[in-house]
Amino acid sequence: MRIHENTSSSPTIWRKLRDRIQNAFLIVVLTIISLTALFPLYFLLVTAFKGQPEFVVNQLGLPKNPVISSFERAFQGREIPLWFLNSSVVTIAVVIIVVLLGSLAAYAFARMHFRLRDFLFNSIISLMVVPPVLMIIPVFVLMVNINLINTLWSVILVYAGVLMPFTIYMLTGFFRTVSREIIDAAVVDGCSTFLIYWRIMLPLARPALATLMIVNAIYVWNELLIALILLQRNELKTLMVGLTAFKSRYNMDVPVTMAGLAIATIPLIIIYLFSQRQFIRGLVAGSIKG
Repeated sequence: MRIHENTSSSPTIWRKLRDRIQNAFLIVVLTIISLTALFPLYFLLVTAFKGQPEFVVNQLGLPKNPVISSFERAFQGREIPLWFLNSSVVTIAVVIIVVLLGSLAAYAFARMHFRLRDFLFNSIISLMVVPPVLMIIPVFVLMVNINLINTLWSVILVYAGVLMPFTIYMLTGFFRTVSREIIDAAVVDGCSTFLIYWRIMLPLARPALATLMIVNAIYVWNELLIALILLQRNELKTLMVGLTAFKSRYNMDVPVTMAGLAIATIPLIIIYLFSQRQFIRGLVAGSIKG
């Protein structure tokens, strides 16, 4: 009887040991991945608070005598504040245009029946696979012909066009998950098509809208190529384009360059910290049908 008990308990012991080993291995792997992802941010911040002499002898360690001289040098003149303002205007304008027009189009594709609906939807979605770099020359020629080159409107319109397919795709999928009974009840109560969109669809889609706003804002804020081609005047440059020239100017003074990059990173960190709950909810918003 004792031999039988020991034999039957052995698989359980080995199973628990195996599960513990797997959990420990998973924790180690996730820790390594997290540290690898966070190291660039660590290097950026610790370097920004060092002087050039300390950086030469202590590149990876924490600053022994933190200074803000690199930030002061980065803010000399009015270039970075102006670039920061340009990026803010472009980002806010693009997010508003894309979310407003994209949600209207997505509602039409998800809840209305009209000729060529599926063809138009598939045509728009197919643009998601086209890299923006392939369209840069035609876009540049178009902006020259319509006299929008070297204006903020040029990058606003291009960014809106680039981000619109993904926005329509995501919101269409979400709107299709909304229960039909909710819409029928609204129709019975006398709501028009626009009121259903405005008072029912948009409030229900708040998590998805928050996710799209964050993703689109991060893309526009960090985008370099399109703004570099279309905005050639120094006072119209966005922050990322300006920091490219800024890096060349202070190529040997790494702390000043890192201070400029830290300034560019701060808004994105703030946006994510205050919106992470909505962001996570939006990622799974369309996975459960109503």
